[in-house]
Amino acid sequence: MSQKEPPNPFEEIQKQLKELFKDSNVSISAREIPDDSATSENSSSGTTDSSSTKNESAETLEKIRNFHLKPKEIRDYLDRFVIRQNDAKKVLSVAICDHYNHVRQSLSGKRTEAVQYSKQNLLLLGPTGVGKTYLMKNIARLIGVPFVKADATKFSETGYVGSDVEDLVRDLVKAAGGDIDLAENGIIFVDEIDKIASEAGIGGRDVSGRGVQINLLKLMEETEVNLYSPSDMMSQMQAVMEMQRGGKPKPKSINTKNILFIVSGAFDKLAESIKKNRANSEMGFGAAQSDDQEDLSSYLQYAQTSDFIKYGFEPEFIGRVPVRCACTALSAADLAHILTTSEGSVLHQYRDDFRGYGINFDITKESIMAIAEYASKEGTGARGIMTVMERLFRDYKFELPSTAIKHFEVTKDMISDPSKCLAELKKANAHLQRAVWEDDVKRYAMAFEKANGFTLEFKPFAVDALVDEANDRDLTIQSLCEDKFRDFKYGLNIIHRNTGQTVFKIGKLAIEDADKELSKWVVRSIEQVKDR
Repeated sequence: MSQKEPPNPFEEIQKQLKELFKDSNVSISAREIPDDSATSENSSSGTTDSSSTKNESAETLEKIRNFHLKPKEIRDYLDRFVIRQNDAKKVLSVAICDHYNHVRQSLSGKRTEAVQYSKQNLLLLGPTGVGKTYLMKNIARLIGVPFVKADATKFSETGYVGSDVEDLVRDLVKAAGGDIDLAENGIIFVDEIDKIASEAGIGGRDVSGRGVQINLLKLMEETEVNLYSPSDMMSQMQAVMEMQRGGKPKPKSINTKNILFIVSGAFDKLAESIKKNRANSEMGFGAAQSDDQEDLSSYLQYAQTSDFIKYGFEPEFIGRVPVRCACTALSAADLAHILTTSEGSVLHQYRDDFRGYGINFDITKESIMAIAEYASKEGTGARGIMTVMERLFRDYKFELPSTAIKHFEVTKDMISDPSKCLAELKKANAHLQRAVWEDDVKRYAMAFEKANGFTLEFKPFAVDALVDEANDRDLTIQSLCEDKFRDFKYGLNIIHRNTGQTVFKIGKLAIEDADKELSKWVVRSIEQVKDR
C-alpha cells in the first residue's frame, strides 16, 4: 500500500484564494500581480530608489567587512548623545567591537584560533528612561547596521495570540531593505524582557513566558528563520506568487549566527529582592540603615545568574546573555546635563518646533535646572523631560504662532506658572498685534479674490470690528471671515451680472451683519438694471 504524499502548502493556499474570490468578478493570478522588483522595473523613480537602496546596502556591508572601530571610539561617540552610564558604555563598546571583529573575520573567510565562537549577547538592566534603547540606536547608527526594537510582552509562545519571536528577524530583513546579507549582521533589541519571567511569585506570569524564552533562545544561538511566516497569509501569498513567476530563486530563510541580540528590562522586583538579600546578610549592629529615598536600581549591579533564575528565567536563556550591565538612575543634575549638552536633547526639537513659526526663545540656567527637577519627580528618567516641557510649552505653541511675538525667554517663573507668564507676554506685545491682524485680513481677501475673482477692500472700521469679534469669540481672522462671507460669492456673482462690478468695499455694517448687507447690494443692483 503506497503512502499518500502530504499536501503542498502552496496548492492549499491557492485553493483558499480561489474559494475566497469565487463569487466575485475579480480574477486573481499570481502572474498578473507585479512584485516590488517588477514595479521598480516599470518606473524610473522606482529603479532609482531600488538601485540607491542596493548601493547603500553594499556600502554598509563593505563597512562591516572593514570594521576597525576601537572600544574607546565607540564610547566617545556615545558620550555625544547619552549622559552618564559610563559602565554600560564601556561594556557595550567592548562587546560590539568583539562581535563585529568576529563578523569581519567571518566575512573575509579567515580562520581564527577559536574553534567555535560564542556570541556576546547583552543584558541591560536599569529603570526606564536612563538611555538603554538610545545607547543601542546610536551604536547601530554608528556602524550602519539595521536595527530592530520590540517589547517582549507582545510575543507569545505559539504566535497565534500575539507575535512570533521569529517576526523580529523578519522585521530586521525589512529594516535592511530586503537585503538578507545585511540583515544577517544586524542588531535586535528586545525591551521589557523582565516581563516574561515566569516565577509564580512575581505577578503570576503565564506559561507562555517560558515558551517565549525558549523560542528566543533558539534565535540567540544559530538557526535558520523562514522569511515567510506560516501564520501570515500575505507572506504565504507572496511566496506562491514568487514560486509561480519562476526565474532566479530568492533566499527563503535567514541565518541568525551573526545577529547580535540585546535584551533589557527595568527589573524593579529583582532590585528589591537583591536589596533584601543583602540586608539579611548584613544584619547586626554594623548594618547600614535603610533609606526611604534610596535608589533601588543601584542594587542591580550585584545581580548574579542565580538571581535571574530565581526571578523566573530559564537557566539556558540567561546563559545566552553572558554580558550584563546595570544602568544607573538619572539625577536632576544629570537631566539638566542632558538638556544642555546632549546632541539628542529634546530642547533642540522644541527650538525647531517654534522656528517653524519664525519664533525663537532663550532659556536661562535656572530654568534648565527647574525643568530637570520637575522631570526628576516624574520618575521616568530622561522621558520626564518631554513630559515637563510639553506641559510648559503647550499653550505657547498654541497661542504664539497667531501673534506678532517672534521671541521670548524661558524663565523660572514661566516654569512654575506658564499661563500667567504667557498672558503677560501677550499683553506686553499687544501693540504689535494690529499689524498681524491686518495681514490676516489681507490674506483672506487675496484668497477670496483668487478663488472667486472679486476684490474685497476692507475699510479700517471693518478691520477693527473683525478684530474685536475675533477676540470675543476666540477665533482666527481667517475662520471668522470664512463664516461671515461664505455666501458672498453667490451674491457678488449676481451683482456682477447686473452691473459688471468686481471690486467691493467692506465696511463695519458688513461685519455686523454680512447677509443683510449683501442682500441690500443685490437689491440695489437689480434696481439699477430696471432703471436702465
